[in-house]
Amino acid sequence: MEIKDQVLEAMKKAQQPLNAGKVVELTKLDRKDVDKAMKVLKDEGLIISPKRCFWEAK
Repeated sequence: MEIKDQVLEAMKKAQQPLNAGKVVELTKLDRKDVDKAMKVLKDEGLIISPKRCFWEAK
């Protein structure tokens, strides 16, 4: 499973907006990898930001 898929899955399971730190905590992935994955997911339109610095799956 790709890192971006792991990040997206964690966001779906949480069922609430998460910041990158919480995603790192849930997935046990490196912060740099999570930040890159979140940027890709944002660019692909798969996650949205309901409030500053928090993201959720669309």
